[in-house]
Amino acid sequence: MTNDDVLAEFKASGALREGHFILSSGLHSGVFLQKNLVFMHPDRCERLCAALAAKIRDQVGEVDVCVSPAVGGIIPGYETARQLGVPSIYVEREGGVFKFRRAFSLPPGARIAMVEDIVSTGLSSRECVEAIQAAGGNVVCAACIVDRSGGRAQSGVPMVALATLDVPAYAADALPPELAALPAEDPGSRRLNA
Repeated sequence: MTNDDVLAEFKASGALREGHFILSSGLHSGVFLQKNLVFMHPDRCERLCAALAAKIRDQVGEVDVCVSPAVGGIIPGYETARQLGVPSIYVEREGGVFKFRRAFSLPPGARIAMVEDIVSTGLSSRECVEAIQAAGGNVVCAACIVDRSGGRAQSGVPMVALATLDVPAYAADALPPELAALPAEDPGSRRLNA
């Protein structure tokens, strides 16, 4: 699946949005990928995650478990795990830190694919990888449907991105005039419980 194929799935579901958006990282952007509008369609989600699973196998080999950050990574993490034929579990924020809950645990020596939805700066990916490693996991890759950093995001482990875009993002005090002129929308979930 090419970058254009992935973007076609987002466009066809109305998930490629333009305007002024505050990303979960706190940065601002003129483009937002509303991934839930894609993931709500099982056929689209299956196509994207089957392609991501194939790319994971190709780049790092077989894995034993997929671990995702809640909430955004749960659906693509589950479907990617289904395509790989492995269990899917997730970490949740507790006191602002990702932790395993709900009786989830990692088998000793398990090869873990951390599976995300969209990566902007890599912060959630890094935090998820750290939680997995703290629980004794061997994280062999950080995988995502779209890396919107143009390949610059760092998770601390090899990145496997189904699609890579280079979408500019700006600090709130460094907005270009055309973006600053638009009202900002904050569609993410990171700041909901802040």
